[in-house]
Amino acid sequence: MRIASGRRDDDFEINVISLIDVMLTLLMFFVLTTTFVQHAQMKVTLPTAASADEAEQREALTIVIDRDGRYFIDNNEVLNPGLDTLSEAIRRVAGDDRERPVSLRADAMTPHQAVVTAMDALGRLGFTRLSIATTPPAKARP
Repeated sequence: MRIASGRRDDDFEINVISLIDVMLTLLMFFVLTTTFVQHAQMKVTLPTAASADEAEQREALTIVIDRDGRYFIDNNEVLNPGLDTLSEAIRRVAGDDRERPVSLRADAMTPHQAVVTAMDALGRLGFTRLSIATTPPAKARP
């Protein structure tokens, strides 16, 4: 007769080696496909919601861009819509004051390139105070 020892022959083991292999493969996949964003390189100044002084708005240089991409600087049309002509017209109207605020008023259907050209001309001249005029959305009726 056989006396049972403390150990049974039918004990089972869970083999976790294959599970570890799968987990390491998934970990490597996620690490290699993740995009790491370096926030230190992105320097963004967010706009504020405070209202501007009325005196500042009166002396602001106004550039209007209509639906067809034509430029108007203080109600005077710029005949050639090129970057150099636009820069020269802005320089003539603004003078040497690069701290003067600029208000850019573009039609909602204006081509995006026209707005970028105006912003590029202002940036090349050294203007740093630019605001883009918008209208508030219409309130929904209850």
